[in-house]
Amino acid sequence: WARFATPILAALVLVLAGVGGWQGWQWYQHRQQTAAAMAFMAVHRAAEVEGADLSAMAARFEGLTADAPEGYRILGLLRAAALKAETADRDGALALYDRVANDTAADPIYRDLASLMWVLRSMDTAEPAVLTARLAPLVRPDAPFSASARELAALVQIKAGQRDEARRALEALAGDVAAPPPLRGRAGRVAAELNS
Repeated sequence: WARFATPILAALVLVLAGVGGWQGWQWYQHRQQTAAAMAFMAVHRAAEVEGADLSAMAARFEGLTADAPEGYRILGLLRAAALKAETADRDGALALYDRVANDTAADPIYRDLASLMWVLRSMDTAEPAVLTARLAPLVRPDAPFSASARELAALVQIKAGQRDEARRALEALAGDVAAPPPLRGRAGRVAAELNS
């Protein structure tokens, strides 16, 4: 014991310090997440009140993102972008969607959603080639928003004057049983209109 007491006690102290540090870090993260959740929900409730100033709510959501944990940071940016789009601040919305789409720390599903929303909000102003390039990684069969991306890609083809290609894409989408039924129905109606 006289020979090994010091190293054993030092190892025990290190283990206890490590466990204590880990527990402290877990507590701190939980506290941060709880605070972010409460702040997010407070702004969300305020934005849902009839007559709310949606521009101010967008700014509040964006303000929450500075110190929020990763998940709430991304959700705050997406919510701020949606409110900016709703209040006709298209450029502000597009900038936020771009920010999320290009954020390598964000979960890929949120990045894909942001890219999809960027295309949706840019349909009237962006060139078809730009829109097609943004949609290219989203139309993969295994992509989470594949059906919606394929629908938008067909609309981009219509915009570019490629009616036959768009009709074929929409007919394929209408027959895709993996696509959501409302989307399939809409694709079928638009394809039928392109046939007439």
